[in-house]
Amino acid sequence: MFKGVYTALVTPFKDGKVDEDAYVAMIQEQIQKEVDGIVPVGSTGEAPTLTSEEHLRVIGLAVRAADKKIKVIAGTGANSTAEAIYYTVNAEKIGADASLLIAPYYNKPTQEGLFEHFTAISKSTNLPLVLYSIPSRCGIEIGVETVKRLVENCKNIVGIKEAGGDVDRVSQLRAAVKDPNFSILCGDDALTLPFMSVGAAGVVSVASNIIPAELKAMVNAYASGKFNEALEIHQKYYTLFKNLFVETNPVPVKSALAMMKKCHEDLRLPLCPLSQKNRAIVKATLEHLGLIDIEHEEVSW
Repeated sequence: MFKGVYTALVTPFKDGKVDEDAYVAMIQEQIQKEVDGIVPVGSTGEAPTLTSEEHLRVIGLAVRAADKKIKVIAGTGANSTAEAIYYTVNAEKIGADASLLIAPYYNKPTQEGLFEHFTAISKSTNLPLVLYSIPSRCGIEIGVETVKRLVENCKNIVGIKEAGGDVDRVSQLRAAVKDPNFSILCGDDALTLPFMSVGAAGVVSVASNIIPAELKAMVNAYASGKFNEALEIHQKYYTLFKNLFVETNPVPVKSALAMMKKCHEDLRLPLCPLSQKNRAIVKATLEHLGLIDIEHEEVSW
């Protein structure tokens, strides 16, 4: 069962290429701060703008840097079933612990098409598979009944990252999927505690790129029944959770990491740098939380 905090890692770039040194350093920090796992090449990792070679290279870097100390759930989804199979099969060969499979985007399949898509991927691999439903990006939701069918028919489909912003979906999934080991992971930092209150086991977190130890403490506190302690952490960092989405993810979190001198702010088109207005919001949030010095001047790379 996947539970706890899984960091949806950014993919740092430098001069148009993957900044491998910065990436490995980020993963080492995640290990030191005792998160449960990392998720390379997902939405936060700018997977759509990576070449096939880069995609697999980044997964390999993550696997080697993690060194079995934390789990690696590799993003291997695509809107082409054949492409998703290619990435998933290769992620297994590379040594990933599991695969994260986003719903096919743009082509908007029916629920039957989704069922057949994920079933085909399941048959291609022995990896544990975590579905990823995020209608705002994909234009389609993985229906509750479809999730139920998939779990009943595909033994290696073991969880879902639920990123539709609907707490009630967690209750619906818990009622539909009878396997108590089926993992529901929240896809939105700000909703982690509400999701856990009705059956989620943790979070795939953007904010834990910035505050991994704090996210881990919040989730652990809630899981151990220390609800007030968890709520205090949530309330302290709620503004950060929200302001990391003032523009499309991962633009704000990359800006924040650059302010913290952890990576360059480089993005790949069609993503572009944070606007000055929203940059000021992110900077003020980091300063208020003591994550950068109040006198901080932004890094000139």
